[in-house]
Amino acid sequence: MDEQKVCPFCDSADPVIANALAYARYDKFPVSRGHLLIIPRRHLADWFDTTTDERLALFALADEARTLLLERFAPGGFNLGINVGEVAGQTIPHVHLHVIPRYRGDARNPRGGVRGVIPAKQDY
Repeated sequence: MDEQKVCPFCDSADPVIANALAYARYDKFPVSRGHLLIIPRRHLADWFDTTTDERLALFALADEARTLLLERFAPGGFNLGINVGEVAGQTIPHVHLHVIPRYRGDARNPRGGVRGVIPAKQDY
């Protein structure tokens, strides 16, 4: 079966924001209010296989996402993250950048941020 035909990220209909090489949509299982995924239009699983132009397009949308999320939800901060490979938590084999708005009080102790993927290493 063609992987692109079953990939939920290869359907770029109704993006929140977009450019020629990537688009953003809300996460279907959000970590917080406004959680966005920024996804390259080209189907590939590994961030390290993206082209320089694709990376620039993804980061340009991250800037636009920040502006949009500040206007709509007024978060106090953001986490950005990319899971590469199953052992790193990647569940959909299509590159995607998480833009996770953060709000005061949404975590008991936010210190360490993305280091929390390994809880024992979060607080240092």
